[in-house]
Amino acid sequence: QVQLVESGGGLVQPGGSLRLSCAASEIMFSFYAMNWYRQAPGKQRELVATATITGITNYADSVKGRFTISRDDAKNTVDLQMNSLKPEDTATYYCNMKSGGREYWGQGTQVTVSS
Repeated sequence: QVQLVESGGGLVQPGGSLRLSCAASEIMFSFYAMNWYRQAPGKQRELVATATITGITNYADSVKGRFTISRDDAKNTVDLQMNSLKPEDTATYYCNMKSGGREYWGQGTQVTVSS
């Protein structure tokens, strides 16, 4: 069973930064697109950032210029650097890996942006 373990969430003031990390147990990690999703209370889960198997990155409009996704296929990890955080970034953030019909999720890590 593939396991994804997120870390790095917490409480930060508006304008601050956090770095989320996700470690995967899947040895075929490099064959998966890696994604970060988030879900705020009462809202649908939304895709925040993607790093494809070729290293192409994509971002939701709401985080462009502030968030950076990076993957390390040698370490089976994917990170999300979040800068200039806003209260509306408050959510549970989930790591996701997807390849064809296979998809796996982490347990989520809470990010709270508040003064």
